[in-house]
Amino acid sequence: MPVVKFTKALKRFFPNLQDTPANGKSLLDVLGEMDTHYPGVKSYLLDEHGQLRKHVNIFIDGNMINDRNKLNDTFTTGSEIYIIQALSGG
Repeated sequence: MPVVKFTKALKRFFPNLQDTPANGKSLLDVLGEMDTHYPGVKSYLLDEHGQLRKHVNIFIDGNMINDRNKLNDTFTTGSEIYIIQALSGG
């Protein structure tokens, strides 16, 4: 089963985030599962159209996903899915 990992930057808004196994068959399913564990995280990551927000990146096994709109990138049962919030500043 894939494991979802989060950066510390996201823990600022969702302090209980931790590495979390997921059962979903699609990335969208996985994000839905994360929302059941951490209410509000899905709407923080996705916009009102269900697309990944600009300030968020998702990597599957070290590779940035290609489909930010439909989240159709694939993963395996042993995959690590990293959810990263981009930081900005001077």
